[in-house]
Amino acid sequence: MARTQSVEFRGADGDSLAARLELPDGPVRAYALFAHCFSCSKDGHAATRISRRLAERGFAILRFDFTGLGGSDGDFANTNFTSNVADLEAAAAFLAAQYQAPSLLVGHSLGGAAVLVAANRIASVKAVATLGAPADTAHVMQSFAGDVSRIETEGEAEVSLGGRKFRLRKQFLDDLDGHSVEEAVRSLHQPVLIAHSPVDETVGIDNASRLFRAARHPKTYVSLDHADHLITGVEDAAYIGDVIAAWAARYAVDEAGYPPPVARQGESVIVAETGLGKFQNYVLAGDHAAYADEPESVGGQDTGPSPYQYLAAALGACTSMTLRMYAEHKSLPLERVTVQLHHEKGHADDCANCVEGQERKVDIIERTLTLEGDLTAEQRERLREIADKCPVHRTLNAPVVIRTALSKPALTEHDG
Repeated sequence: MARTQSVEFRGADGDSLAARLELPDGPVRAYALFAHCFSCSKDGHAATRISRRLAERGFAILRFDFTGLGGSDGDFANTNFTSNVADLEAAAAFLAAQYQAPSLLVGHSLGGAAVLVAANRIASVKAVATLGAPADTAHVMQSFAGDVSRIETEGEAEVSLGGRKFRLRKQFLDDLDGHSVEEAVRSLHQPVLIAHSPVDETVGIDNASRLFRAARHPKTYVSLDHADHLITGVEDAAYIGDVIAAWAARYAVDEAGYPPPVARQGESVIVAETGLGKFQNYVLAGDHAAYADEPESVGGQDTGPSPYQYLAAALGACTSMTLRMYAEHKSLPLERVTVQLHHEKGHADDCANCVEGQERKVDIIERTLTLEGDLTAEQRERLREIADKCPVHRTLNAPVVIRTALSKPALTEHDG
């Protein structure tokens, strides 16, 4: 899972640029920047879906609208490729000041060309990935080739790109001619991943060949198979997000902690320390992964629920599911169940096993049910009674036997 924060920062020319920071639910493995395509925005399908996929894989990634585009301030007519690169540098500086300097750059189409040029200007960058990037900036002029002569003659003109209107000035064309993307790739010291679709009709596959030949090792080429240039397919975005995450883990991530344990078949739950923070743990239940932690007030990082919160969640989930099964069986008009739980240690008024002279304490879980729907008072009361019959409730109220064993130590090279 990932969560999105809306943020803003000052671009290279001082304009306020609108951005979204995708954050993983757990610890951040590395920070990254995403540069969108020429006629796109930070909220386009490719930028949104790929960024969120990377966040699900532990990367915090900032995607933003370049000056004059989307929700950002400024006049697009005054911008050019050089200013886009400068906006990327400003975004990197923002991350470094407010969070952590980016170690990964990801760029789509002309944004891919921009990250290739910007990479050597941002000291923290350790890896660069491009998606459908052109091998030369002048390639973008093919998108409005019929308007080029008018721009050169009149100094500026309004063009239509991707169904949107843009005003371009001659300085934009002149600036495009002043950049060599292949030369920028040739001078890169960072590993580069070049992803391209062989059926891309906007930026032909020959551009990927030129970039790959110019790049130094280590370099990686990834075929996007049947993807269109804008990467509008959900599966295509998920695939490239997974590939970038796996590739960048080798170059852009400094992981001091332990890798997650391997999930096992069956009903077993595995909990293992991450090595990051004092209390943080991986929690694996089948194919489902999460984190457990403690609040910062007791020395944790608050990156996941505490053990008692997981216990309460188990009771709450079981309660809700039990009520839903009962309501469907009895055809009750129950629309929605919400269960609120609070755990605390309380004084026991009666305790058969307490020792004389010792303070008697028990665990108390307060459970509040919110039942939505056109239910009678009798039906609501019956549902309250049924809540006490959910399996987890019965487990917590019954004698519980917990058997603890030691696993066999893993063999080391000294064991022969």
